[in-house]
Amino acid sequence: MNLVVLGAPGSGKGTQAAILSQRFDIKHVSSGDLLRDSVAREDELGKEIEGIIATGKLVPDILVLRLVREAILEEGGGKWDGWILDGYPRTAEQAEALEEVLSSARVVIDAVIFLDVDSDEVVTRLSSRRICSSCQSVYNTLNHPPKHEGKCDKCGGELVQRSDDQPETIRRRLKVYNEETVPVLDFYELRYDVYRVDGSKPIADITDEIAGLVGL
Repeated sequence: MNLVVLGAPGSGKGTQAAILSQRFDIKHVSSGDLLRDSVAREDELGKEIEGIIATGKLVPDILVLRLVREAILEEGGGKWDGWILDGYPRTAEQAEALEEVLSSARVVIDAVIFLDVDSDEVVTRLSSRRICSSCQSVYNTLNHPPKHEGKCDKCGGELVQRSDDQPETIRRRLKVYNEETVPVLDFYELRYDVYRVDGSKPIADITDEIAGLVGL
């Protein structure tokens, strides 16, 4: 089963992808994790990506696609029963490029899941997020608070709010999302089954609905 999960920042894509991955032995392919892992390896590609990020620029599509391609086509080895792609593609151009890669490898997408969440809900979710400055563990003051305010449960590090989790920044990110990522839905609706799921429901309910829709 090969799935693509789409949705605005804070819609719960990563959460659902991680749960489905563990429950059904589907490989979770997160573009953000791929970039961070590449940098951590400190190989030639990782150093190139680190340099780009350090300048504040976006990593070029061709490099992200390279990492995604390697993750979904070259690392399975029979261990996983498919993959679930989270955080990519973000634009119609990226979707077209991914389609070319999959088509050349005779790999198909079985379904596309779109987590639909109201913009105000997204702002509330993301502005409540806190990150440990030491171990990068993620908390949420609304539904996953730390045991001690401002301190990480795992390492005791200080919890901070990222600059891009400020409400005004989130709304700018949503504007970009609506302009660039929503057209990806139009691309996929012409080719695959696209299921729209209410992302404001409880996490477990969303997981069960997705599983039922795609036949897991």
